[in-house]
Amino acid sequence: MRADRVFAAFAAGMLCAAGVAWSQAYPTKPVRVIVPFPPGGANDIVARLVLPKLSELMGQSFIIENRTGAGGTIGSAVVAQSPPDGYTLLIQTIASHASNPHLYKKLSYDALGDFVGITSLTRLVTVLTVHPSLPARSVKELIALARKRPKEVLFGHAGYGSFIHLNTVMLESATGIQITQVPYKGGGPAVVGLMSGETHAMFAGIGDILEYIKANRARPLGVTSLERVTQIPDVPAIAETFPGYESTTWVSAFAPAGTPNAIIDRLNAEFGNAMRDPGIASKLSGLTYDPVHKAPEELAQRLKTDYETIGKLFREFGVKAN
Repeated sequence: MRADRVFAAFAAGMLCAAGVAWSQAYPTKPVRVIVPFPPGGANDIVARLVLPKLSELMGQSFIIENRTGAGGTIGSAVVAQSPPDGYTLLIQTIASHASNPHLYKKLSYDALGDFVGITSLTRLVTVLTVHPSLPARSVKELIALARKRPKEVLFGHAGYGSFIHLNTVMLESATGIQITQVPYKGGGPAVVGLMSGETHAMFAGIGDILEYIKANRARPLGVTSLERVTQIPDVPAIAETFPGYESTTWVSAFAPAGTPNAIIDRLNAEFGNAMRDPGIASKLSGLTYDPVHKAPEELAQRLKTDYETIGKLFREFGVKAN
């Protein structure tokens, strides 16, 4: 009996040592990082700021691949179906994991079972913005206009299931307005649609639209955090008009389920080091992407909460992908 226990302890120690050695050796080749939306959106911006530092810290290239389509499901499926060896990762917001399972009748992946979270990277706040041709100059005026002209105000978003789409549904839920949604293949194209006058309004990532706000090509009406943000301090929170209104999300890194814990822990630690780099943190904050570093367990809990909350909202209002 004692010999068995000694052998079991020895074997466990050897496995642990092997895991540590494996994580220290990883990566031994370039890592593919899937961004499931086009360039210009929050996922893409955060990835392009953070991954060069991660490459420097880990001694291998982390190469971005934009695999777009179907509200982020195509790129997410690529990761879910990839070998769990740490060489294919995903940078995503809530779309693939918390929204799409409630939008699509059938997905080629299990949103909660086919991925393991590495860490949150940033908190994302959006700003309700209108084209200058629209007469509304406040959230209250926009709501009044939409009530007076049901279905006539065109809201762009980054595809069904995206955080921008979720914010649009939340506004309808909170105010009872009826608008027409115009889906695009990502946040960047949706902003282009607003700038061209193709749509009247949208919830945009502040970093995506800040330059247009400064150039007076877009009019900001309200931010979705409870508090105002430092980059556009004159823009009120929507909660100042509708008390309690809040909608923030995360940009996070995921790997396929089954990826060894040693690799997940190594990636979590190095992502944290990258996010704490003063230059990166400053650039992210300048775009109103608040740097965040959390343990995989914390990300898993946030994902579960968002999954349940969004599912309830979409069921209540009959939201489905068109």
